[in-house]
Amino acid sequence: MSRRYFGTDGIRGLANRHPMTSEVALKVGMGAGKIFQNGAYRHRVVIGKDTRLSGYMLEAALMSGFTAVGMDVFLLGPMPTPAVAMLTRSLRADLGVMISASHNPYADNGIKLFAPDGYKLSDETESRIEELIDGDTTELLAGPDAIGHATRVESAQERYIEFAKRTLPKNLRLDGLRIVIDCANGAGYKVAPEALWELGAEVIKIGVDPNGRNINDKCGTTAPDVLIAKVCEVRADIGIALDGDADRVVIINEQGEIVDGDQLMAVIAETWHRRGKLAAGGLVATVMSNLGLERYLKSLGLTLTRTPVGDRYVVEHMRKHGYNVGGEQSGHIVLSDFVTTGDGIVTALQILAVVVSTGKPVSEVTNRFVPLPQILRNVRYANGHPLEDARVMRAIDSGKAKLGQAGRLVIRPSGTEPVIRVMAEGDDEGLVSSVVGDIVEAVRAAAAA
Repeated sequence: MSRRYFGTDGIRGLANRHPMTSEVALKVGMGAGKIFQNGAYRHRVVIGKDTRLSGYMLEAALMSGFTAVGMDVFLLGPMPTPAVAMLTRSLRADLGVMISASHNPYADNGIKLFAPDGYKLSDETESRIEELIDGDTTELLAGPDAIGHATRVESAQERYIEFAKRTLPKNLRLDGLRIVIDCANGAGYKVAPEALWELGAEVIKIGVDPNGRNINDKCGTTAPDVLIAKVCEVRADIGIALDGDADRVVIINEQGEIVDGDQLMAVIAETWHRRGKLAAGGLVATVMSNLGLERYLKSLGLTLTRTPVGDRYVVEHMRKHGYNVGGEQSGHIVLSDFVTTGDGIVTALQILAVVVSTGKPVSEVTNRFVPLPQILRNVRYANGHPLEDARVMRAIDSGKAKLGQAGRLVIRPSGTEPVIRVMAEGDDEGLVSSVVGDIVEAVRAAAAA
């Protein structure tokens, strides 16, 4: 059965337009609240959000839905997505909710749900919630004496900051480091700079003045130019960019160069391997991670297992096969010894731990391998299924043959828009460019037919 509300990362859309309306949020609260009531005790849900204007509207609607079915609500205010997942477990809640559209513009918003263990819900559970949303929600209402109450958790920020600091090796501090942090005017705007300062760093803050409309606006992981300029201006040791809900990170080294998630995973995996902490003999990444990462891990005797694009697929494979490091090239990295979802702050702290312990600059610490030339192009289409066209299939087969064992080819439709993504990589940049160009032209021809 096709799903009407939930996508690959919760419910997401334009605020005040279906499905991202107060009415739907109210019914999500009622449906999810009913499903996660098991036993005779008082049930509780924690709700966090980022800094979008529509967060106030959706927070109130969700709170109303949960209390209407008898759940007690604990409001966290603006908090990173991983903090919500952590506090769901810490507060022994039956459910966790994050109101955010991650790195999207402020006009979008979303609802992510977490089970009591802090992991995102299964497809099956989301489908059950959808059935209740579309049903008669009056049947879900609690009696007048069983309505839930709402409480604001004033200590939420302090609890998360202490948690994040404890992920570092004992007695390790950041004294002497000059750090520029860009919080994207988002959920981490208070906790991220505070955690770094408490650890002893000199902290220069940008993207920490949210007004409801400036989240991810020319700042954060998707727009690091301002951070790069500031790192060079103040001669910082490192720049750290978070996205709107602080579940992903991009690092800028002291030379003003961007370090992507593949290099960060390589640093953490190798460091943990040498300390005997790396589980399952490797890490989990998606089909988009660079072949250079795979070759580098192989040189260390480690493996790289690939999943489809999407952090939920990475986490599912990690849980099933016992890995404790995984993530995406975009900087969404999951370190399951500490967290159940991506955590940009915790990931940055792990990199800083290596910088401090080795005494080497960030540019040296994070230069673990030379990425292979990788080209990604998007082709928009209006009708049909271009990947089923014979011309496209021939172009793909030809591209695979040309690249051979010295490269990779990934062709996939976008999960959120009518776009075919064409990615190739290999040792010969000219060949990679030619292969991508041939496939793009074939897709365009098929889309125009």
